[in-house]
Amino acid sequence: MAVKYTRPRGTQDVLPGQSGRWLRLEKLMRRTVGLYGYKEIRLPTFEATEVFARGVGDTTDIVSKEMYTFLDKGNRSITLRPEGTAGVARAILENGLLGSSPAPLKAYYLQSCFRYEKAQKGRLREFHQLGIECYGADDPAADAEVIAVARQILSAAGLRQVRLEINSIGCPHCRPKYHEALREYFSAHKAELCETCLERLDRNPMRILDCKVESCGKVAAGAPVVLDYLCEDCQSRFDQVKALLDAQGIEYVVNPTIVRGLDYYTNTVFEFIHTAVGTQGTICGGGRYNGLMEQFGGPATPAVGFGMGVERLLMALEDEGVELGGDPVPALYLAPLGEAGKTEAIRLATELRSRGLYVETDIVGRGLKAQMKYANKLGAVYSMVLGDDEVNARRARVKRMEDGAETELSLDDLGEFLCQNL
Repeated sequence: MAVKYTRPRGTQDVLPGQSGRWLRLEKLMRRTVGLYGYKEIRLPTFEATEVFARGVGDTTDIVSKEMYTFLDKGNRSITLRPEGTAGVARAILENGLLGSSPAPLKAYYLQSCFRYEKAQKGRLREFHQLGIECYGADDPAADAEVIAVARQILSAAGLRQVRLEINSIGCPHCRPKYHEALREYFSAHKAELCETCLERLDRNPMRILDCKVESCGKVAAGAPVVLDYLCEDCQSRFDQVKALLDAQGIEYVVNPTIVRGLDYYTNTVFEFIHTAVGTQGTICGGGRYNGLMEQFGGPATPAVGFGMGVERLLMALEDEGVELGGDPVPALYLAPLGEAGKTEAIRLATELRSRGLYVETDIVGRGLKAQMKYANKLGAVYSMVLGDDEVNARRARVKRMEDGAETELSLDDLGEFLCQNL
């Protein structure tokens, strides 16, 4: 039969046989960020378009080309979130969180995001992202800690072929001189730049360094280096971040071409790159954005954080053969025979599940042989047949599926037996 409906381009179905890997990775992520004191924030799937135009920056490809923007029934411009940081800043300011708790304010999100871009492997139009945001800490130690959180997640997940690249892109005081140097350099190479980069030349020449067009990349390779234009304070901060990473044993490479794809970054920027042949790409990226809160009309507030692509990390782990553990298996399979057996199996299953045990029983009408075959397929640790005799006697044999060893016991003692022997 022909399929009438298909999923939209750039989206994916996470099927029951695949979702276990997602859940285990998400659990690992939540546990790890919790070790550093981050608490979850849940944001609307859509915001007023101005939130992203103001927060992300209208010189970015995200705002100018990739946002899913529409007018709602009230003729208001609404945008599906393309990233999380701008929404977090809006939520913090709107809900008065900065003054209601001691600094730093640490929040994380694990959510879907939406960008209209060319759909390809590792780049979807609906994707999922873990992000952490630390507000109120201006010390370089906060930069180093945020990087350490990302490093610990990747290590705990089992990823090995990964490289940390760091850079500093300066502050509003020293960056104008760098912009001036870039404009002078790229103006001499206008014929080699793509149309988009010609627009960037006047508005934000640093964006040219991030262009993926081959001709622009060749020109950018000879461009002035941002590290040569850092002011004394920015250079000192960058040196301290490096020293703190060294103290933690976190290896890194200084890459002066990293600028990240969002306008709100200042000072520290970083990326974790998967280095395996054929699947190279950025898994996690972040940095400092001290001026973001002011763009929303709030007080000057230091901030640092990162975004980590869930799909990209899962793809990298699969490439390296990391399994993330297996799906849970039933502690017990209850095989009913007859109506009395079915009723008792359902009652027992409910009771055992209330104790936190994973129990399966027949709900499709299989015969006993087919039920045992199904129990084996599920990987059940134990099985038990419930017929009229077992129900009337309130006793039955529980069988260990691995070796066939049987134990007769009262149905009332089944839960205790399983808890002691699993």
